[in-house]
Amino acid sequence: MPVPRRNPFRELAGGVADLGRGFAVWGTSPRLMLLGAIPAAIVGLLFAGLLGGLVALLPGITAGMTPFADTWSPALAEALRTLLDVAILLVSGLLLVLVFTAVVLTVGDPFYERISRAVEQRLGDAPNEVEEPVLAGVLRAAGEGAVLAGAGLLVALVAFLVGLIPVAGTALAVAAGLVLGGRLLVLELTGTPFAARGLALRDRLRAVRGSRMRVLGFGTAVAALFLLPFAPVVLMPAAVAGATVLARTLLERTPTAEG
Repeated sequence: MPVPRRNPFRELAGGVADLGRGFAVWGTSPRLMLLGAIPAAIVGLLFAGLLGGLVALLPGITAGMTPFADTWSPALAEALRTLLDVAILLVSGLLLVLVFTAVVLTVGDPFYERISRAVEQRLGDAPNEVEEPVLAGVLRAAGEGAVLAGAGLLVALVAFLVGLIPVAGTALAVAAGLVLGGRLLVLELTGTPFAARGLALRDRLRAVRGSRMRVLGFGTAVAALFLLPFAPVVLMPAAVAGATVLARTLLERTPTAEG
């Protein structure tokens, strides 16, 4: 069945609006959202320390990667190492965002299930919860996590290589990271509402392909906000709530995913 033509600008705006509806849950269920912020705050402190350590070690890392530049003119060597600094920071930031999301979703799974369930009930026609054996759930989550982790490494490599392009490389790497990384974030964040319907990663992939521009709007907005200091703590529960809204739209457009 062919995918119906939709206005791409409305779809982009719709994806951003889905995230906005997630933020609105802070006003209607502040205690529930605050519970969802706790895992993000705890994990966020750890990742902030990792990022701070990387920044401190970065000059030594780039110098170790470019010993051949010691014979160059100081200006040229500095330019090369600055380019590498930026590329490494971009890649590291992207990887940290993807890994941070996966870890927080795992650690705070009970909280995020409650947030997603509350959104489903508020929107109506909430799915009946699917009973899944604990071991089966762990194995499924581990397998899906491994697939998404591999995809994240590939996206990071692409962003790193693009970042090495002179002049325009940094801007292109940021754009590639937001677009590709945002898509992976959507796949991670919609895991709860899809699992509530007994659906797996392959179903998410099928649904995402049917609404690329809406996914782009939501994913890039989340990815961009995740890069802001302290934003992930407030954003994480809102992103889960918004992803639940987005997932319902994706499933409405992809009925075969539920079959």
